[in-house]
Amino acid sequence: NLINGTCGQFSIGHAGFWAIGAYASGVLLTIAEQKMGAPSALVEIGLVVGGMGVAAILAGAAGLLVGIPSLRLRGDYLAIATLGFGEIICNVIVNIDAIGGPRGYHGIPTYTNAAWCIVVAALAIWFSRNLVTSSFGRALVAVREDEVAAEAVGINTTRVKVIAFVVSAMMTGAAGALYAHLDGSLDPDTFKF
Repeated sequence: NLINGTCGQFSIGHAGFWAIGAYASGVLLTIAEQKMGAPSALVEIGLVVGGMGVAAILAGAAGLLVGIPSLRLRGDYLAIATLGFGEIICNVIVNIDAIGGPRGYHGIPTYTNAAWCIVVAALAIWFSRNLVTSSFGRALVAVREDEVAAEAVGINTTRVKVIAFVVSAMMTGAAGALYAHLDGSLDPDTFKF
């Protein structure tokens, strides 16, 4: 909702950020469990939070790489560019044999459950609400309402859109991490448009 609803930019490539988060956290926590053995409940919480952090950072970095050139586009062109990014990520995942390639990645530790998802969703809603009601959020709404007028009053619309895109990508990456540890296996077809 942050990029589409509040900022008014039509992005349809967030499945790629979801895939980055899911695979990053899945691989990281699978390796950690293999080295540590079965962790205690408190360590599991730390692993999931750390995995979500790594997933968010990697998805945010990908969002920055995609956002800088593509958010200068508007309307249908932005949608096509972000859709292309999502498809590129799926094709890259299919061609990396170390993470299962087209077979998918299996054996991910299932540390999360519905309670994790509810808590993280509530935190994401709280964060988004606070962001939208801040001065930065007013800049997002100004860009959505009239981008030319927002530029005229001194808002750097490209900067605002890129920040919103990166934050949205980070939240999507964290959601991907939750998904990976809820399901226990990842299939590249899940992340297609």
